[in-house]
Parts: sequence; structure tokens; C-alpha cells
Amino acid sequence: MRPFDAEGKFHPIADGHGELRRLAVRGAGAAVSAQGLSLCVQMVATVVLARLLLPSDFGVVAMVTTVSLLIMNFGLNGFTEAVVQAEEISHTLASNLFWINLGASLLLTMGFAGAGSLLAWFYGDPRVTMVTLGVSLTIFLTGASVLHLALLKRAMRFPVIAANSVFARGVSVVVSIILALMGWGYWALVAGVIAYPLSITAGAWMLCPWVPGLPRRAAGTKKLVRFAINVYGHFTVNYFARNMDNLLVGWRFGAGALGFYKKAYDLFALSSSQLVSPLSVVAVSALSRLKNDAAQYKRYFLRSLALLAFVGMGVGADLFLVGKDVIRVVLGPRWGEAGQIFVFFGPGIGVMLLYYTHGWIHLSIGTPNRWFRWGIVEFVVTGLLFVLGLHWGTVGVAMAWTASFWILLFPSFWYAGKPIGFGVKPVLETIWRYIAAAAMATGACGWLVWHSHPFGAETGIVGALARMVTVSLLFGVLYLIAVVALHRSLEPLYQVVRLLPDMLSSRRSSNPAPAAAAPQGGLRTSAALRMAGREVPESSGR
Repeated sequence: MRPFDAEGKFHPIADGHGELRRLAVRGAGAAVSAQGLSLCVQMVATVVLARLLLPSDFGVVAMVTTVSLLIMNFGLNGFTEAVVQAEEISHTLASNLFWINLGASLLLTMGFAGAGSLLAWFYGDPRVTMVTLGVSLTIFLTGASVLHLALLKRAMRFPVIAANSVFARGVSVVVSIILALMGWGYWALVAGVIAYPLSITAGAWMLCPWVPGLPRRAAGTKKLVRFAINVYGHFTVNYFARNMDNLLVGWRFGAGALGFYKKAYDLFALSSSQLVSPLSVVAVSALSRLKNDAAQYKRYFLRSLALLAFVGMGVGADLFLVGKDVIRVVLGPRWGEAGQIFVFFGPGIGVMLLYYTHGWIHLSIGTPNRWFRWGIVEFVVTGLLFVLGLHWGTVGVAMAWTASFWILLFPSFWYAGKPIGFGVKPVLETIWRYIAAAAMATGACGWLVWHSHPFGAETGIVGALARMVTVSLLFGVLYLIAVVALHRSLEPLYQVVRLLPDMLSSRRSSNPAPAAAAPQGGLRTSAALRMAGREVPESSGR
């Protein structure tokens, strides 16, 4: 994709609601599918590497990546959103952002590399110094791809972005497994961490063969930089809130405990990475086209939220029931402590998915400064809960996670929606039935399983696998029955059935555009957000 024409202007968006709808819905399908494929690749890696490496190997790398991921996302979370939501973007403006981001990435790379000895002192582990030096390369490599990926996202070329991500994940996994087999220990994980952004960057430059020009004055540069700083400011405080647990567990209990905790957390965060994360850019890109029509915006955000609640609460409750067995089957018997920790993560999985969508509102209506301020509130609340949870060890930190999402859920929607009169009541009316259905199905399924003593007592991998399949099927049936009963309708099921063919379709329109840009002026496309699977009336998205 060549994003700019001969005059340096971004290629115009395709005409017609049908084309916009196709781009948005197909993009969502591609993003979720890519996450599913990445998950399969990552699961293979986890199964193999968990048997080749020690928990402390994972722990020492996690000590470094906990900090490096924050710095690595400097441009990825900030300039990406600025480019996607901007009214207009030109070759000159994009070039300026590219050089600003790349220069900052280079400085951050050198600074992080020099901080290795400080991290080693903090953790009390001398291995951290050299691991930090190796991982620091990921900061610059990621920075080199930010603007190219942002232009692809602005053009809504999500299928090729997804393919690039899956390929990079595969390269990373292959590198780690080969080096682990060769006896490299934790360095196998470091090499895989570096291989991922290297592959992403190479793919981004090939998919978007755009060569930045030299920096020069361009209207809008300061505005977009300020926007990016606000977004990254929120990401920073949010990141500290989301990774303080790793710092505290590693500092208080050591690399071994952190290795167990990190694997339990990875399963906890899995549903978010598979559902919310891949949909975020798609949702923001589409919702921004409706921000001038409050009624349509509210209607289709709630439909998207309902769909996510239906899937998310079901997936979260099922993982709560079978999570210990998943860890036992995937990681092996020596990771049993991770399974015990996961039990306390379970009740927060579904609500976590719903909570993260409040950011869609902030970004789509152009209020990253409010998102930043809310991040500070989130950081304070979550941090206090983590400190309190340390008294009960790693399980206490897991309980703190769950409590934080339930405490912050409705206040976050109230604050995000205040500028557009979007209250908490419609959110509650949209999601409460799915929360109730998940609770009812979990209680009934748990009672049936735990009263089947021979079945529930089986401790081997075969027994765990049998339990996973049986419990998931039983829960699925009970959950669907509860959803239909509480809605007194089959409509939630119909919405998913109608949406899936559009998300999986690879059909191209008869008159495709070279690229799709962000909205111009008063352009509206209610069809672009048919995330809930119903056609929109022609009135006026660690």
C-alpha cells in the first residue's frame, strides 16, 4: 500500500456505506482471527518451552520486559492513535512524526540499556544486567515500525497487519524453541523477544513501502504530538498499574514465584488480548465516524458492548472453571502453583474485558487528556490494592486484580461518557443479563462437577483434559440457556450468527479503493459499526 498520492495527500476513503462497513467488520474479523492464530502459535511455544526451561528463566526475563514494554510502547501507544483519528494526514506531517518517534526511540534504547545494573540491584539478580542490554534493542526496532503500521491502520488494512503479526509471532517462537533446545536457557527467551519486533518492522516496511521525507514545518505537527503525549501518558500510568504486580512479586518473592505468577496472569489476560486488544483500533476508527451523531454513537457502542459482554462473560467464566486444568495440561504438573494462583484471577476475567472498552470512548471523541487523568485514578486504586494483597502472597495480588476491575468498572464509563452525556445506566442495562447468566451457569456447572467426586478428583493430564472438555461443554449449554432466559429472546444468539459471516468473508467489493482514510468533516457511516450484526438505518470503534 502506498499511502500518499503524488501531491502528498492520504488516499481518500472509499465511497459508500457498504464499502466502509466491509472494511470495519472484515477488519474486526481479521484482527480476532489473527489473535486466535497467534494464540495457537504461542500455546505451542508454551507447551515446549515450559518443559525445556525453568520457571526462574521465565522470571528473570519477565523482570526486564516488565519495564522494557513500557518504554517500547512510547510511539506505538500515542502516535498510532494520533494518525488514525486525525482529520487529515499528509506525507510531510507523517514524516515529521516518524523522525520524532524514531529519535525518541533511539534515546530511550540507550537509556534503558544503561539502566541494566540498576534493575539488577533492584531485583537482587545479576543476570538482569545483560538481559536488559539485549532486550533494549526491541525499543528501537519497534519505533522504526510505528508510523508504517499507523498508516496501514488508518487505511483499515487490518488483514495484512494481522498476517504480519502472526508471521512475526511464528518467527519469535521458532527462534526461542531452537535456542532452548540448544541449551541457551533464558537467552532463548531473550532472542525470541528481539525477533518479534524485528520481524514486525521488516513486514511493515514491505507492506507499506513509504519512505519518510526530511523533517520540516507542517501545520498540525504540534497538535498530533500533544495528542500522542496524552495517549502515552495514559498508557504509562495504566502500564504501571498493570505491571506493578510483577515488580512487587519479583521484589518480594523472587524470580521463581514471579515465573508461576506470570503464567497465571498470562492466562488471565488471554481473553483481553484475544478480544478487546485486536478490536480496539478497529472500534476507534469506526466510532470516530459517529462522534457527531450522539444517538447513533451511543446505540452502536452499546451494541458492540453487548456482543463483547456475551462472548467475554462466557469465556471468562469458562476459564475460571477450567483454568487449573488448562495450566496442568499445557505447562505440565510442575506448574501446579500457577493453577492455584489462577483461581483468584478467574472472577475478574469477564469484567476486565468490559472495563477496557471505556478507552474506546475517550479516543473516538478526542479526549485523551481525560483518559490520561482517569489513568491516574486507576493507578492509585489498583496500586493500593496490590500493596494490601501482598500480605496474602501471590494469591493476594491476584485477588487485588479482580477487585480493581469490579470497583472501577462503572465509574470509568461515567467519566468517559460525561462529555457526550453517556451515562452509566445504559451500560448497566446492556450488560447485567450477561453477568447474571455467567454467574448462574458457573454456579450450576461447579455444583454438578464438584458433586461428581470420581470425575473431579482425577489429577492426571488425561483426567484434566477430559474435565476441560466436559466442563466447557456443560457450561456452554447452561450459559446459553441462561442468556436466552434472561433476555426472553434468541436475539443475542442471532446477532452473533449474523455477524460471523461478515467477519470471516474475504469477498472484495467490486470497486475497491486503494486505501481508506479517517473520516472527513461530517461524513458518517452507521454501517461501519455493524459490530452487533444488525443493519443500521440510514439516519444522518502486557
